[in-house]
Amino acid sequence: MPSTSIDHAFTARKTTGAASDPTYAGALSFMRRKFTKDVKGADAVVWGIPFDAAVSNRPGARFGPQAIRRASALFDNDPQYPFSRDLFEAMSVVDYGDCLLDYGNHQKTPATIEREASKILKAGGFLLSLGGDHFVTWPLLKAHAAIHGPLALVHFDAHQDTWFDDNKRIDHGSFVARAVRDGIIDPDRSIQIGIRTHAPEDFGIKILYGYEVEDMRPADIAYAIAERTGGRKTYLSFDIDCLDPAFAPGTGTPVSGGPSPAKILSVLRQLGHVDIVGADVVEVAPAYDHADITAIAGATVAMHFLGLLAEQKARSAALTD
Repeated sequence: MPSTSIDHAFTARKTTGAASDPTYAGALSFMRRKFTKDVKGADAVVWGIPFDAAVSNRPGARFGPQAIRRASALFDNDPQYPFSRDLFEAMSVVDYGDCLLDYGNHQKTPATIEREASKILKAGGFLLSLGGDHFVTWPLLKAHAAIHGPLALVHFDAHQDTWFDDNKRIDHGSFVARAVRDGIIDPDRSIQIGIRTHAPEDFGIKILYGYEVEDMRPADIAYAIAERTGGRKTYLSFDIDCLDPAFAPGTGTPVSGGPSPAKILSVLRQLGHVDIVGADVVEVAPAYDHADITAIAGATVAMHFLGLLAEQKARSAALTD
């Protein structure tokens, strides 16, 4: 049974189990998970990276982690759809809070993010990061690749993010190119979904463009992802502007012609056998949102990542019984 306390993010005595806070009250951690810097033994760690100094259009994604946490309160207490389970009954998840960044010295930002991510990952848990603009994925990829080696990248976005970069710029449109050049991701095992713009280079990464996604069934998109990643350790990065701005207006560089949340969430639901070792949700900018619909979409994507992890944990437990 859920606890009968309020402010579960602070009053929880353990890191498993549901909370009982009303959706409209209580401390707003991600899905009411306990706020703690002690991640030892956690199956997953949720972490905010409030950074948006790399945007090429509208700023505001520094408020993304707050907005996603606020929206995530909708998912607590009931068994989470479509997983038909309390995700936290047997899975320990904590909210680590946010990364502390110096707003006046952006050149230190990449190393700060990478250092903190590496510290969390060395404790052994799955890291789910909430951006922030898409630049934050660059140091996150570095931290994950240091543990797992070159990664497959599954990248949901309207943009390829493969623009030229001199390795010094703080730019949210070039992290993929940098990761390929530095051998952090394997382009032959990487795929981008929902692309609706053109960049000079694709580096051999498979692309499912927006109109292709519109014509495909979710099962076919999920199959393309599984086939492309081919069992490789995979990092999944979800830019909220992958979704059409009708469903996600609260973002810095919206592009019309994208898929609906229903379609893309169905794709995510079918990725249970992809070896996802880390994930992020980025580019939620609540200043341009309406009625929290973008934040709700971002929180739902993040919840799906945890749902897949909970099912994976359940499968592993069943095999050992």
